[in-house]
Amino acid sequence: MGLLASRKVEDDAQRRNAEDRELAERLPALLEAVASAERELYEAHNQGADYPELKRRGMDLDRALTEAMRAAYARQRVLIGPRGHTDRIYRRKRLARPDVKEATELAERLLTERETHRLHGIEEAPRSQQVG
Repeated sequence: MGLLASRKVEDDAQRRNAEDRELAERLPALLEAVASAERELYEAHNQGADYPELKRRGMDLDRALTEAMRAAYARQRVLIGPRGHTDRIYRRKRLARPDVKEATELAERLLTERETHRLHGIEEAPRSQQVG
């Protein structure tokens, strides 16, 4: 790899790290948004809301979980550092650090919550009665 190509890769890694840092800084607010969307969905269920309302609340929670998960993974990448974008051995070593493990655990928990919500939490359209 030439000197110019190496510099371009480093610049790209720095740019991606800066983008990740911006997203990771929003993580606490995004986790609050998840909690709020979850409360609103459960309140709608408890109040016997109709299908469109439950669907809307379910999709709001899905969006909040997705944004928080992306921010959590960005936080993980920030903790690893820009060198982790280009050096896989360095990345693996950094993944073993306790702070990075904690960030990874949060990101994976949010991913699992989102997938579980997509499977079971988003209201599906009522089935029409079949003529038999």
